[in-house]
Amino acid sequence: MKKPLVFSLTASILLATNINAQSMYEKFQEMQTQIELLQSEVIFLKQQTALNNDSDPQDEDLLEDENKEDKNEEQEVSEDEEDDLEETLEYFDAKISKLNKATSGNHLKLSADYRFSLDHISYKMANGDEINNDSFMSNRLWINTFYKANNQLSFRAQLAYQKAFGSRSGTNATMADPAYNGYENFDWITNENAYDGQIRLKSTYFLYKNDTFAGLDLPWTFSIGRRPSTNGHLIHLREDDSSSSPMGHTINVEFDGLSSKFTLFQEWGTYVKLCAGRGLSNADVKFSPTPYAKTSDIPDIDLLGLIFVPYNDGHYSFNTQFYYANNLIDMKDPNANNKSMGFETVGGLSSASANFIAQGIGHELSDFLDESLFFVSGAYTKTDPKEDKSMLGSSNQEEGYSYWIGVQFPSLISNDGKWGFEFNHASQYFRSITYAEDTNIGSKVAARGNAYEAYFTQNLIKNYLSMQIRFTHIDYKYTGSNGFFGSTSGRSMNIDKIKQAANAGDTQAKAMLSNVVDKAQDIRFYLRYRY
Repeated sequence: MKKPLVFSLTASILLATNINAQSMYEKFQEMQTQIELLQSEVIFLKQQTALNNDSDPQDEDLLEDENKEDKNEEQEVSEDEEDDLEETLEYFDAKISKLNKATSGNHLKLSADYRFSLDHISYKMANGDEINNDSFMSNRLWINTFYKANNQLSFRAQLAYQKAFGSRSGTNATMADPAYNGYENFDWITNENAYDGQIRLKSTYFLYKNDTFAGLDLPWTFSIGRRPSTNGHLIHLREDDSSSSPMGHTINVEFDGLSSKFTLFQEWGTYVKLCAGRGLSNADVKFSPTPYAKTSDIPDIDLLGLIFVPYNDGHYSFNTQFYYANNLIDMKDPNANNKSMGFETVGGLSSASANFIAQGIGHELSDFLDESLFFVSGAYTKTDPKEDKSMLGSSNQEEGYSYWIGVQFPSLISNDGKWGFEFNHASQYFRSITYAEDTNIGSKVAARGNAYEAYFTQNLIKNYLSMQIRFTHIDYKYTGSNGFFGSTSGRSMNIDKIKQAANAGDTQAKAMLSNVVDKAQDIRFYLRYRY
């Protein structure tokens, strides 16, 4: 070994050895690996020195003079290298000791995710009017933290900031405001809006895991906190993200709760996950005569769910999800002589969904197909209105369905790029809870009608900088797709029939046309930096 190698190893440690290291924890691991290599070299050099010192003088006499000189030079170099290595080890041992003291030995990860986006948004109303925004620009920042206490216990948190250029939306809105801007303050979507410029907590939870449960060889986990419940399965593909656990076809919304996962058959990837959450708490404000007591007529909103994955081998997977949400709400009808505005409870909702994913089409048919992905998903919902209320415009229990198909494949015109195409269809009474979907014109998965989407994502600097251009077109067949669950904002009415009634002279239908979106379109370009 030569001195330049010693110095290169030293420099690599000073540079944290790996520019892709994402955390202090990983940097510690890299440094420890390098120190182990240095220690090995010290041992080797000591052994070489010992061998040289123990060599037989008679053997040395047999060597030619120039070989003697070479060996003496090599021994001197080895001794110098040994001294350098010893000094290097002492130096970095001291540095690591100081770092451990400063961080209490914590294995802490920090990462950042910044995105600039430019959207061209257009709406065609049912009366033929067009409403556009040619250049809606926004900033989004996520700050992620991860701490691993040991192999069983870890903690994660995510802070979020999102704001339109030159605008602070929602600053004057309240939940009691009957106008639609009141929705912006709702707890389910506060981190998914181009909002007021504040940094908010998007998720925070701890995760406990163990390989045994109640004495059984059954791996399991438990977690509680503000859930990572947005950007779930399937919807994450066009977002170029890893997925959270919910199936994005029927739920994509922020909420607080807990989950517990049990791995049944590791060789098949079979697991069941139980989830429970609270979407709204009925509690008075702190500075009231009865802080945090229940005094309003809106009950708590709770959700109980189950995710069951019978098979997932990394190539093919089949996934299912079931949940029931109670005490869902809508805005009070302003024409019903209500004494106060705000929300009211209208009923519950049952939901079931299943999807099949092929990560790689076929088996080694071609590199192109191996790197392609195909999925198909189906969903079913059923409303359960309260006795004196209606949901989605009907006082009866109504069933709805939706299907979603998509494909993603490598770019043929560039390296590290990928194309995606997706199609959604939903019936009149389908109702997903997907308000947090990152589509500025409204959730495409929730659209009662047809939605078409195409996107191209390209890595500019791998693992760090990427860009995407995305086209989303929604053709609504029924109203209320982006409202709540009752009959005020969520009423599902056939848009063609409203047009026919208006053409026949129905004045009420004519008045409705200007407030009904017939078609919506969003063309988005973004630049995204992740570290």
